[in-house]
Amino acid sequence: MKLSHFNFDLPQDLLAEYPAENRDEARLMVLNRKDQTIEHKMFKDLIDYFDPNDVMVVNNTKVFPARLYGNKEKTGARIEVFLLRELNSETRLWDVLVDPARKIRIGNKLYFGDDESLVAEVIDNTTSRGRTLRFLYDGSYDEFRQKLTDLGETPLPKYIKRDAEPEDEERYQTIYAKNEGAVAAPTAGLHFSKHLMKRLEIKGVDFAEVTLHVGLGTFNPVEVEDLSKHKMDSEEAYITAQATDVINNGIANKRKICAVGTTVMRALESSVSSERKLNEFRGWTNKFIFPPYDFSIANCMITNFHTPKSTLLMMVSAFAGHDFIKEAYEEAVKEKYKFYSYGDAMLII
Repeated sequence: MKLSHFNFDLPQDLLAEYPAENRDEARLMVLNRKDQTIEHKMFKDLIDYFDPNDVMVVNNTKVFPARLYGNKEKTGARIEVFLLRELNSETRLWDVLVDPARKIRIGNKLYFGDDESLVAEVIDNTTSRGRTLRFLYDGSYDEFRQKLTDLGETPLPKYIKRDAEPEDEERYQTIYAKNEGAVAAPTAGLHFSKHLMKRLEIKGVDFAEVTLHVGLGTFNPVEVEDLSKHKMDSEEAYITAQATDVINNGIANKRKICAVGTTVMRALESSVSSERKLNEFRGWTNKFIFPPYDFSIANCMITNFHTPKSTLLMMVSAFAGHDFIKEAYEEAVKEKYKFYSYGDAMLII
């Protein structure tokens, strides 16, 4: 498969600027791979497709307020700093993206907050797009992290052309988020409401939680026509013994194992045993899934609608079949489904 196979015309007005009014009332397109059928539903209708002891695997990562605005020393120029990952908690070193990047050099200092109580010094130009900052702050580590939280904004994706609003803090987070570390939400999970989760539990559906801290690498454009040459950024993932027990039990009993989102699918496929069971995992994964690909764990998937040429679209094509996804996406554009992070959902069974 080549990069050009994943291109399609996506009208700008189908990129979702805001989420659906209620989480579980986004639209849901249901793809049945066996029958090659497409149905149009609401997300809360999901429950009709699951039976007792089917397993839903969710990503419990929590998004932290990763976008900060600071001012450059001397010039006072406003600089956006996007926190990517903490490198060292003792020395308060962070990998970040800065914008505009051309204005920031090693040795520059940036000041944050009205009182400028948080200062950062640029100590390394790690990559063409990244920098390493050392934060200078007098308080304890916990106070420093609290300061970052207070000054930070919800890191809405760049395609959303508005500033983050107070409700984004809640809506750009799944209701089961608990392990902080993501700079982008695992968006398929945003559609689950407390009410829907309760109904699924009452029906007897089992839930397993994994953690994959979503990084911006997920959204990096693919710039090579030959997909085998594309390198994914590594992301931190954890799969506990408890999760493997629930999932492997589901596999043994031939139940539906549903990956809620591409991040879950990537975590699961990063830790498969020779018997096609799930192993515990703690580490980093740069797994890149594109067609053709033989999936080992999940036989069902929930995902949002993705942008042209994205690695996410490639994974979904590998799972549902390239031609079937192409047909489904043509239908989605025609029916005006909303795309991307705050958009509508797809269930592939």
